[in-house]
Amino acid sequence: MSSGPGGSSVTHVLVVEDEMVLRMRAVDIVEDAGFTAVEAVSADEALAILESRSDISLLFSDIQMPGTMDGLKLAHAVHDRWPSIKIILVSGQVKVADTDKPADSRFFGKPLEVKQMIAQLQEMLGAGALKIVPETAIPAAVEALARHVPTPTLPRSAAAQEFLTAENDSLRLLLEQAVIDAQALLAQAGIDAKEREAADKLQKLILDELHHRIKNTLATVSAIASQSLRTATSLEHGQQAIENRLIALGRAHDLLMQVSWANASLLNTVRGATEPFDVEGTGRFIVNGPDIGITSGAVIALAMTFNELCTNTTKFGALSVPAGRIEIAWTIDSEAERLRLTWSEIGGPAVQAPTRRSFGTRMMGSLGQQLNGKVELDYRPTGFVYVLDVPLISLTAKT
Repeated sequence: MSSGPGGSSVTHVLVVEDEMVLRMRAVDIVEDAGFTAVEAVSADEALAILESRSDISLLFSDIQMPGTMDGLKLAHAVHDRWPSIKIILVSGQVKVADTDKPADSRFFGKPLEVKQMIAQLQEMLGAGALKIVPETAIPAAVEALARHVPTPTLPRSAAAQEFLTAENDSLRLLLEQAVIDAQALLAQAGIDAKEREAADKLQKLILDELHHRIKNTLATVSAIASQSLRTATSLEHGQQAIENRLIALGRAHDLLMQVSWANASLLNTVRGATEPFDVEGTGRFIVNGPDIGITSGAVIALAMTFNELCTNTTKFGALSVPAGRIEIAWTIDSEAERLRLTWSEIGGPAVQAPTRRSFGTRMMGSLGQQLNGKVELDYRPTGFVYVLDVPLISLTAKT
């Protein structure tokens, strides 16, 4: 906690989330609760922030993240080194048991319930450290009673013994044949069992991954809807913004499906995002740059950002007039291992910096942080220029 203007106290919450839209939503929740958000996209960046400042009161972290540790390991590291910092963990994929969490922490599943999260933040930061009483341990197993039933001994006559011997011989032959038949059946059953077991495991993996993607998609859609309405000037404007952003998200998912969610083409990502705004293929977008494969996270972040750039230029920039055009170019510095992409608007009306910071503007700026780089927004009188400068590894490294 630190002092703000006029001596008022400012409580800082460290938000750690690698997905751009979800991080922006978490920041809004923190700010709506009356606190100030500090953003990080990985556990490594979060630790660097905590080591450089002493005014963080609460860690608000996703669990699944790229880097050297996930959110759960980060939470334990923070609790060990900075025990006074309270902790909230969130995830759309895993559920964390009380025994796996650091003491004095809370867990919530995605999509987040905004009112619940705001109330939780205010409770934790206003009422001191949270105390969680661990559940009473349940015995791991109940000891079984061993039982032994003695086998009775029966008197046998000579005739009866001969009969039993003959029966035993017949039974032995039947059993030998049964063993042969059983071995064949068991061999077949063994193959079927293994195949079924493999199929069951594959199905579980697919369902788990599908569940994770659906949860994240629902959380993203929820964030897009709430933030679009948050800055909308009218209900119609908000509805249109939501539809456009969901369509952009859908196009990004279509592109990723074509490559089975592996590395997608940067060139195809740019063209896929701009094509719907190039009316009747008039060639108002000039795209130039070396193609590289980029990760699914980078595809979605770039597609959403280019959708905002295209939407804005259609309303206020170069594409709002017949003679305007957009030049998108990028270069790769092999020595520095960085990519620099520039969006330049040419032939449009004079532009001015916006008076308020909209969701779209925030998203454009957030992309630099998402990819561990930087973004420049230059509202030149001759046309808006957007520059993205990021390390190549942020675009190409699998997470």
